[in-house]
Amino acid sequence: IDEFDKMDEYDRTAIHEVMEQQTISIAKAGITTTLNARSAILAAANPVYGRYNPKKTATQNINLPAALLSRFDLVFLLLDRPDMEKDLLLAGHITHVHMHNDYPPLAIEPLDKDFVRNYVLRAKSFDPYIPPELRDFIVGVYTKLRRDAIEDQETMTFTSPRTLLAVLRLSSALARLRFANEVSQEDVEEALRLMHMCKASIRDTGDASRVVDPNSEIFKIIRDLADGGARRVRVNDIRDNIVRKGFQEKQLEECLQDYESLSVWQLNEERTALRFLL
Repeated sequence: IDEFDKMDEYDRTAIHEVMEQQTISIAKAGITTTLNARSAILAAANPVYGRYNPKKTATQNINLPAALLSRFDLVFLLLDRPDMEKDLLLAGHITHVHMHNDYPPLAIEPLDKDFVRNYVLRAKSFDPYIPPELRDFIVGVYTKLRRDAIEDQETMTFTSPRTLLAVLRLSSALARLRFANEVSQEDVEEALRLMHMCKASIRDTGDASRVVDPNSEIFKIIRDLADGGARRVRVNDIRDNIVRKGFQEKQLEECLQDYESLSVWQLNEERTALRFLL
């Protein structure tokens, strides 16, 4: 749905039921019925006055009711920031299409449309379930998301029970991509990473030149885990936290090695725990 912010009030009211109940009520020619409406919705909206105001929330910028916006599992903010390299690539692409009436040659070979269509059709035939052993993990993740939302006011977002449903839906979708009948913990962690990157896109609307250093960010996470006087931190606990924040295990290993070489901490022989030296 393009220009999602320009829908009239009647359509907005109708889409509420579709996104919440997966049904649509129809009353025509004296016949009233309810039909299934199981469909994914990908929508795009523009800011109210043509430019995004980072001092306002996403709801205020897009001019959409918060109740409707919260029904989307993921909301990414795409800002048109001046960038010489990207602007040259975009301009070159547009002029090539305009001159040759065809797309420029690609550096990679795209997948065949029939292959993608059949892959999606096969994936949709799976109906993965969540095993009982993941229940405590998912509950713990949700409560942590609620706590983090209260402490972090930069994203101006709200974590509600719909967030938990979004995690379950995304995890099930990731399991379908693997042609699996059971949701794994890796699926849940990837769903959390997507949600974190979604919030990060809203958070990073201020200084476009600010570059996030993975080592520094991971060090802050480890330092927070060690707050309260604990000098020893389990690597598994660190790994769980950095994955939820959108970082990769390779970045964690680089951070552990860098700060160990600086004698900030020391890892045991099995590399399962670290102890702060400073």
